[in-house]
Amino acid sequence: MASCSNPPPLSSPLSPSLQTRKLFAPLSYPRSGGPSYALHFHAKRGIRFSIPPLRLKVLCSADYDKAAVVTGDSWEKSILNSEIPVLVEFYASWCGPCRMVHRVIDEIAEDYAGRLKCVVLNTDHDLHIAENYEIKAVPVVLLFKNGEKRESVVGTMPKEFYVAAIERVLSS
Repeated sequence: MASCSNPPPLSSPLSPSLQTRKLFAPLSYPRSGGPSYALHFHAKRGIRFSIPPLRLKVLCSADYDKAAVVTGDSWEKSILNSEIPVLVEFYASWCGPCRMVHRVIDEIAEDYAGRLKCVVLNTDHDLHIAENYEIKAVPVVLLFKNGEKRESVVGTMPKEFYVAAIERVLSS
C-alpha cells in the first residue's frame, strides 16, 4: 500500500490539490486475478472505499441435501410409523453448529441408505415437536426405532459418535 506522495503538514488545512487524491494505491490479488480495491480521500466527502461488483454463483443447498425435511404435519407418518429406524436432526436456521452437523447427517444418509431414514426438523417452525422431546438447545440428534426414541446425541460431535449410536439402534 502506498501513501500519498505529498501529504499536507498536520497544522495546515487541506490543499485543493488533495481534494480528490488517492491516499492509497489500489490493492489487487495478482495470483487469482481477483478484484481490485481502492481507498480514496475527498476533502468534502471524506474517505471512500470502492469495491467492484462481485460475480457470485448461487448454489441451492437443497441440491445437496440427502436428509429429508420433516414437519409437525408429517411427523407421525415419517417418524413414529416408519418401518426402518429414523435419525432426526433438530436444528435452527440461525444455528452455525447445526450446519456442521447437517453435513455429517447428509454423509450418514448416503452411507446408511435403505437401512436408516435421515430427516431434519426445524425447531423454529415446529416448536411443539421439539418441546415434546424436551429439546432445549440445538443441534440435537434423536434416533427412533419402532416409533420410540432410542438414542440421542446432543451438540456438535464427530461423525463417529453418530455412527456408534446408529449401530447400537440397528443392532437392538
